Amino acid sequence: QVELVESGGGSVQAGQSLRLSCVASGYTRWNSCMGWFRQAPGKEREAIASLDSDGTTNYAYSVKDRFTISRDNAKNTLYLQMNNLKPEDTAMYYCAADHWRLKDQLCPGSRYYGGDYWGKGTLVTIAS
Repeated sequence: QVELVESGGGSVQAGQSLRLSCVASGYTRWNSCMGWFRQAPGKEREAIASLDSDGTTNYAYSVKDRFTISRDNAKNTLYLQMNNLKPEDTAMYYCAADHWRLKDQLCPGSRYYGGDYWGKGTLVTIAS
């Protein structure tokens, strides 16, 4: 059984940084795409960063040049380094793996096995 567990969220001031982690238990499809989504109150969940098995990364325009996605295979952990945070980054952040929305929006060339895995999210709040 696959389980994605996020951590690292919190409340910080604008301009500060946070690093989110996502531990993937039971996940073996490392040749598919992994990534991060976020959902602000009253808004749709949006894909913001992806990492394909060949190391290719992709970012939403709103976070490009501020956020960095990476992975530690030995720890089965996906990271999202978030710098220069802004109040509009306030949202629940979700880890995803082998998800059709990642393939559709950020990883069009990736392998897809139909897993559609989500974590439960970690809350990020940025004060102005």
